[in-house]
Amino acid sequence: MPAVEVLLPFLFAVIAIQLSPGPDMMMIIARGVGQGRKIALTCVAGISAAALVQIPALAFGVAAIFERSEIAYAVLKYAGAAYLVYLGFRFLLSASKPTQSTEAAVTSARAAFFQGFWGNLVNPKSLVFLLAFLPQFVDPSQGSVTTQLFVLGIIHKSIGLLVDGSVAILSGASGNLLRKNPRFAVWQERLVGTILVGLGARLAFDNSN
Repeated sequence: MPAVEVLLPFLFAVIAIQLSPGPDMMMIIARGVGQGRKIALTCVAGISAAALVQIPALAFGVAAIFERSEIAYAVLKYAGAAYLVYLGFRFLLSASKPTQSTEAAVTSARAAFFQGFWGNLVNPKSLVFLLAFLPQFVDPSQGSVTTQLFVLGIIHKSIGLLVDGSVAILSGASGNLLRKNPRFAVWQERLVGTILVGLGARLAFDNSN
């Protein structure tokens, strides 16, 4: 287990990081404003579910492969970018279509979950960030490094779930108010599509790494 004196600064750091706007938060806001609280929360669930893959990968050292391999990093980077752009254009193309039925809304919720899941999972920055951040709070003298990484990773993702869930609820409430305007039915899909395309382009052309 991580030392108690390490957990407090770790918590402060994680909260500050989670409150910083990023691709996941922008996607959640777009979902909440464009389609409501339920869809936004479903997207949050997908983002959080990515931890089931990311935390074990990090704890057992697989993340180091992605950090050192430019090819693996590039494949994940451009796959994630292409996926976001694809989703964005789907929303833009469907903006002029009639309102979906209840059955279609269920499919949309399922799609939102997997969009959140894959959008977070295939973004190499998520895994590389965890690899760079979490080990700073690991002390081998406190026991198994793998166990400490699991604990820190779970705490990190749990705080992210709380922050993202709050953002989903707030943006969903705003979306409900905006949808009272009939014209918003047309613009909501365009909003989601534009943001997703923008996120994909940002990920593809970001040369900061």
